[in-house]
Amino acid sequence: MASSPGVMARPSSSDHCLPSYSSIPSQSSAFEQANPNTCTLDGGLLPADSQPISSSQLEYDTCNLDSDLLSLSFNQDYGCFACGTSKGFMIFNCDPFKETFHRDFPNGGIGMVEMLFRCNILALVGGTYPPNKVLLWDDIKNQCIGELSFRSEVRAVRLRKDRIVVVLEHKIYVYNLQHLKLLHQIETIANPRGLCCLSPSTESAVLACLGLHRGQVRVEHYGLKKTKFISAHESQIACFALTTDGQLLATASYKGTLIRIFNSIDGTRLREVRRGADRAEIYSISFSPNIQWLAVSSDKGTVHIFNLKAPEIRVSQNLSKKPLQCTSNKGSVDGADTSDDSGNLANPVAFSGGNPNSTLSFMKGVLPKYFSSEWSFAQFRLPEDVRTLVAFGADSCSVIIVGLDGSFFRCRFDPVNGGEMQQEEFVRFFTADSYIMA
Repeated sequence: MASSPGVMARPSSSDHCLPSYSSIPSQSSAFEQANPNTCTLDGGLLPADSQPISSSQLEYDTCNLDSDLLSLSFNQDYGCFACGTSKGFMIFNCDPFKETFHRDFPNGGIGMVEMLFRCNILALVGGTYPPNKVLLWDDIKNQCIGELSFRSEVRAVRLRKDRIVVVLEHKIYVYNLQHLKLLHQIETIANPRGLCCLSPSTESAVLACLGLHRGQVRVEHYGLKKTKFISAHESQIACFALTTDGQLLATASYKGTLIRIFNSIDGTRLREVRRGADRAEIYSISFSPNIQWLAVSSDKGTVHIFNLKAPEIRVSQNLSKKPLQCTSNKGSVDGADTSDDSGNLANPVAFSGGNPNSTLSFMKGVLPKYFSSEWSFAQFRLPEDVRTLVAFGADSCSVIIVGLDGSFFRCRFDPVNGGEMQQEEFVRFFTADSYIMA
């Protein structure tokens, strides 16, 4: 999950501090047992804190619901999500929905929690710990087994089975997870939100982050040893997402009106869809596993689903090969004015999905681009101003929405007709009398 915007001094090149090392267990955790598809780390080394936290410092207590919810983040396959709270952290399973685990810290909470699929290792930042440190927490040992320290605040952490990525405001560090060897350093434009994506696929290691210029995304294809800079928008980047294999990139700017989809290897713009007409803050973007659908949430209170299916967009044999299933004559747009994020398509539109167009789209060579835009295929309405994360459920027509107000929604859309989604489940998993939106 992205960090809240803020102002920080540019760190020096000496932000990075080298770690020391210790061994890591290969057992599974309590919250892992909810799903047998685990990814525990088999042996190896991770850096150790010079003074490991005693197991007595983190007691497994009854969950205290008078604390604040500080952060939310899905794991890599969207089967779980983790919450950082002012008391500790909580882990929830998405399908079926249930709390699977939590820990309360007697002396403070956790600002950010990053899971590694369902294994026993988590990355913890902030709260009871300094915001410039990343702690690797072993839930089997019930203690901190490693630490990375920096000279400026950590904005985000991303994990995959072989990498840990630490995001600072102007720099990104990429480490080998097994030994915490520093592999790569990346300079970025100011990044107070901690924007960064890391593909979880074992077949391709792809990292997306901000470039050095406004509106630019940098994509590192480590397997191909290739770096691609994509000029995605004229205004600043607000949110982006990768497919599981990292071959497609979806981006949104601070305007929040348009979502653009790119081939991340060669930078070709493949598609442009419209969330709405007026400005919005984009909270979350997510691809479905079969790459047929794209979900977007924003501060306008509507979750939009776009149809991306088309044979022409495949950039590798790993992408979905299922036939086109959906058509629609329905659509939705937030707002009413005609503000637009400027920029022309580099290539003709390569998709042929089922998103509806304006009835004036036949005049797209005459009227402004707004009138030829593709609107969303399906929608779900939420309260405005609630920060949300969106993901696809066990099947591609099921959508999961998690809010920083402690709300969990499961809804479903009609893959043929689109339109308003149907709510299937609602749970208030967290309440706090002193809740203030981040």
